[in-house]
Amino acid sequence: MASNSSLSVRRINSQVIFVQVLVSCFLFINIFLITTFLMKEYFYTTMRYILFATTLLSDCLFLLLTNILLICSYFGIFMQMWLCIILYLAFSLCTFVTPLTLTAMTLERYVAICMPLRHAELCSTHKTLHWIYVIHGLGFVPGFVILSIFFALASHSHFTQRGLCIVQAFILQTWQGHLRSAISQFYFLVMCILIVFSYTEIMKVAKAASGENKKSTNKGLRTVILHACQLLLCLIQFWCPFIEAAVLQINILLFINIRYFNYVTFYLSPRCLSPVIYGLRDEMFFRALKYNALCGLHKR
Repeated sequence: MASNSSLSVRRINSQVIFVQVLVSCFLFINIFLITTFLMKEYFYTTMRYILFATTLLSDCLFLLLTNILLICSYFGIFMQMWLCIILYLAFSLCTFVTPLTLTAMTLERYVAICMPLRHAELCSTHKTLHWIYVIHGLGFVPGFVILSIFFALASHSHFTQRGLCIVQAFILQTWQGHLRSAISQFYFLVMCILIVFSYTEIMKVAKAASGENKKSTNKGLRTVILHACQLLLCLIQFWCPFIEAAVLQINILLFINIRYFNYVTFYLSPRCLSPVIYGLRDEMFFRALKYNALCGLHKR
């Protein structure tokens, strides 16, 4: 028994160390990308790059928050409910901001390719700030709804006790879980419709285009496909808590293992696609990255 316990502890520690390495790498890459974004005026006056930077900032905060919650869950660290509420609200916001921003970036590509004459008007810096406010407002709604219901139903003792900071701590009634699921599925459906609509319209333009326009349109189409893959991984996150809640009723060790798999596959993986889409595929951003990585020694 002692041998099995020791083996389990070593496995948990190795999993935590592996996650720390991944999170550290992603944070370093994201911070480097944000630094590159801030060093060139064209980037922070262009809508798609501003939205890209928004996802990077959201991802950095998301990685930090989820890493803290994962460590607390693994090592059974309890915290005060008021602190858990703050962390959950920030976590919920970041969870929705990234897929919402990806949807906005897809729509920006749709406007650029299908409505080029109106692109400057609809995708100006001023309009971009408005869209960022809308994105964060929409991202705030699900967490606010869940916490408002929790405040209405929870007794005073809930706010004074300590416990594991997990989503299930705020679900006091079965119907709350159903409501949370309904909100997530509604967001999922709307974003999927917008992605499919943009892809279909860009596909039509790609078939009719020729020469350089066709090359540019096909590149935009591939970007939309990558956004769709990234968005799909992000949206699968909405299903993870319900799977974990069911497993928690069966076995706590199985719950920890499932949560670890979900975290690495559906929480960390989508965060590594943003650098690939814009850091490597976007020619202008790649040149700026190369210039900064070589400390200005690379020829412009």
